[in-house]
Amino acid sequence: MHNNLSIFVQNKKSMELILKYFPNLTENQIDKFSKLEGLYQDWNLKINVVSRKDIDELYLRHVLHSLAIAKVIEFKPGTKILDVGTGGGFPGIPLAILYPECSFHLVDSIAKKLKVVDEVVEGLGLENVKTTNKRVEETKGSYDFIVSRAVAAMPTFVHWIKGKIAKKQNHELKNGIMYLKGGDLSEELQDYKNATIYEIPDFFEEDFFETKKVVYLPLKYKG
Repeated sequence: MHNNLSIFVQNKKSMELILKYFPNLTENQIDKFSKLEGLYQDWNLKINVVSRKDIDELYLRHVLHSLAIAKVIEFKPGTKILDVGTGGGFPGIPLAILYPECSFHLVDSIAKKLKVVDEVVEGLGLENVKTTNKRVEETKGSYDFIVSRAVAAMPTFVHWIKGKIAKKQNHELKNGIMYLKGGDLSEELQDYKNATIYEIPDFFEEDFFETKKVVYLPLKYKG
């Protein structure tokens, strides 16, 4: 019982962190966000995809970090989003909870990671997420936005996702990449003069985000 109580207290604290920045969540969204911790803890014991420290701070280091993208852009209903190298499902799963009317395609080349993602998606009853166990270069489809958490340097990443940007524009921000990264990006982005860097501490006050950024890179459709 004590264990359940401590989990409940920690979960309440975790949810307060999300609600602090996203106060208008529906009951359904709150329910899904609340379930994340238990689902990841259970599956992480079987298939280790998230480090112990990260599991203990799941809502700060993974969930809220993923949602920084939602402070840069509000995806409209019907938006198609590709999450490249999703790992344990970030940023795709938190964004899919936040935007139930958008469709998310989570891709990773490591099967055991997607096994966890699939179980979490099923556990939450998320119907707007599909997963593919392939390298992104081998996947088909076109998307309004491509999201990721620092899986490669930008030039490599842009090469991987070539030809995957949809032609039709539905947002004020042009279709392209929303990339979560940290540190000094000047060298990596020197060839991308049209990239915009959003400092995450402008959105979230926690120390964890001190050097973290959302990089937005508009990309032209190539037919």
